[in-house]
Amino acid sequence: MHSLLQRQFRKYIPEHLKESTDLRGFLDAVEKSYEHYDEKLSMIQRATAISSEELFNANQEITKEANRQQHIIASLEEAMNSLNSNFDEDDKLKYQKTKHFNAEKLAQHIKNLAVQISEITTEKNILLKDLEAQNQSLNNYVQMVSHDLKSPIRNINALISWIKEEEIDHFSESSVLHCERVCENLTKMDNLINGILQHATIGAQMGTKKNINLKELLVEIQTQIEYPNHITFDISDELPTIYAERNWIEQLFKHLINNAITATKQMSNGIIKIQGEDIDAFWKFSVSDNGKGIPKQHQGSIFEMFHKLDNDATSAGVGLTLAHKIVALYEGEIWLESEKEKGATFYFTLKK
Repeated sequence: MHSLLQRQFRKYIPEHLKESTDLRGFLDAVEKSYEHYDEKLSMIQRATAISSEELFNANQEITKEANRQQHIIASLEEAMNSLNSNFDEDDKLKYQKTKHFNAEKLAQHIKNLAVQISEITTEKNILLKDLEAQNQSLNNYVQMVSHDLKSPIRNINALISWIKEEEIDHFSESSVLHCERVCENLTKMDNLINGILQHATIGAQMGTKKNINLKELLVEIQTQIEYPNHITFDISDELPTIYAERNWIEQLFKHLINNAITATKQMSNGIIKIQGEDIDAFWKFSVSDNGKGIPKQHQGSIFEMFHKLDNDATSAGVGLTLAHKIVALYEGEIWLESEKEKGATFYFTLKK
């Protein structure tokens, strides 16, 4: 028993009660209560003995956990906003109007949106597979039709040539002119079939990529194509070496160069200039001429299939459409800057 309490008992309890059994039981109970009090006091003393450094460390851990929870909530909000961007207003979670953030509701909403996206992805894959099959069927059909059309065209062309060789002396001037028109239209039809076939198969027959020295390629193209003597080429020495399919890059430049030749063939001194530059993730090129230019009202449809500005008997009107599609294969863009009678410049980019 506590020493102070024992002294008080000895002082105030009469002698004849000190040996009382009942009083002894009472004193034992008092002593036990003091023992429990001492134990609790000892616990409190131990608790208060924690150093300030330990309290600081504990507080730091609590702060870190709070920040982690805030980061999780922010990530959930970002994910929800990203998912919301794919849905209508009725499907979006209107948590912005509430003052209290409900993480459980947000998580459930994200789960629902994820399920919807999974269903949409499944449908998209089915549609893509169906589209791929349709494209393959269309390409096969185009190739079959192209082959079937080319054969009679070649036959007609051969027959007209034989007739001209054998009967030319008996033709009138109008008959000779008619024969020339027939040959021109046969050439135009052949070019049209080739253009449609090429447009249908671009992308389906991508070759092996390799390093292409564009300066050398353009010099080679210059020797392959026909152009009047009054047209000169200005090919930059700063053109890069790019990594791509040679066939499609060659076709791209050929279509733009042929377009520039058409624009300058009536001029006394035509100039076709080709340049390139490095712009971060893309290569940027330009093919310009000092020809007759393209009026503003026609520039919006210049890349459409069969669109022509001139009544050229041999032109199929697919060259710029093909150029546009090839540029798209390399995730680039193509555009035009031109004014009537002031030349034209076609710009395009190719992703590295």
